[in-house]
Parts: sequence; structure tokens; C-alpha cells
Amino acid sequence: MVQDYQEYIEKVLLTEEQIQARVRELGAEISRDYAGSELLIICILRGGVMFTTDLVRQIDVPLAIEFMAVSSYGTGARQSEGEVRITLDLNTTVASKHILIVEDIIDSGHTLSSVIEMLKTRDPASLYVCTLLDKFERREVEVPIRYCGFKIRNEFVFGYGLDMDEFYRNLPFIGTVNLEKYETPLG
Repeated sequence: MVQDYQEYIEKVLLTEEQIQARVRELGAEISRDYAGSELLIICILRGGVMFTTDLVRQIDVPLAIEFMAVSSYGTGARQSEGEVRITLDLNTTVASKHILIVEDIIDSGHTLSSVIEMLKTRDPASLYVCTLLDKFERREVEVPIRYCGFKIRNEFVFGYGLDMDEFYRNLPFIGTVNLEKYETPLG
């Protein structure tokens, strides 16, 4: 049985209001930067869905949305081990298109670095990254982040698309986990 998040939340790191205000700012900045262009948003599943859907509603340039699923964590894992697998690739060509990868969180940088290198081989017109959270203290591989919602410390976070063993993505805020109180669900 899955625990109620109230049993192990350490603190609310970012409120719904803080997140939505920053998403509006990012949308305005992206709209200015891509004025007169068409944009292809690539949402990295599953964590990026909440952020992407809110973000694209704040962007006022013509855009299309694509999805990629990339795996570098297993259930119960608390950090990336650097092994990256593409579990869902794009259904459209990116050649000559302006690409914006939208990610929920960047920590070690291994996952996104692999995605960027793969997409560069497909000849996009431009390729940039927008992340909601930058866990900069964990960076092992540099990633060129053009748009960043928030820089955060090295804490395990969940909510607003970020999961805790696949649960709690639906919360409107981002909280930190007290790992001493959290029990990994069996199954």
C-alpha cells in the first residue's frame, strides 16, 4: 500500500503559486526569443508532462509538441546511474526545426546530455533546453540550460510531475522527502 505523502514530506519547497508565476515568466521569455519562428517542444516523459502542459499555454508562437521517454532510474532508485535508454522516440523529423527540450529536473546531466547528442545528429535548426528544476550540485556532465525555472539544492523532490516511485506526480506543489520516513512500495 502506498503511503500518504503527508507521512514523509519534509517541507513544501515550491508552492503552486510560485511554480505558476515562474511558468508564466518562462513562457513570456520563450515567446520573445522565438518570435517569428515555429517551435517544436519535446517533452521528456513522464516527469515533464505537468510542466510542459502549463508552459505551452503561456507561449504565444506557433508550436508543435512531441514526446520522448527516456529512462535512467529504476523504481526505488534515488539517483541516476548514468545508463540512459530511449524508451519512446519521436514520431516526427526534427531536421531544420527549432527544438526546445522541456524537462522536469536536471541533476547529474547524463540523461539530458545523451538526448541532446542524439538529437543533434538529426540536424535541427536550433536545440535548447528548458528545465523546471536545476539540481546544480549533482551535475557531473554539463548541460546547456537556456531556460531554468528554479535552481535547487541536492534534495529528493516530488510533486508537480516529479514522482516518488511513480506516485504523487499530480500534486500542484513540489515538496522534499524525508527518506527516513519513506518506505518504498513493494510490488
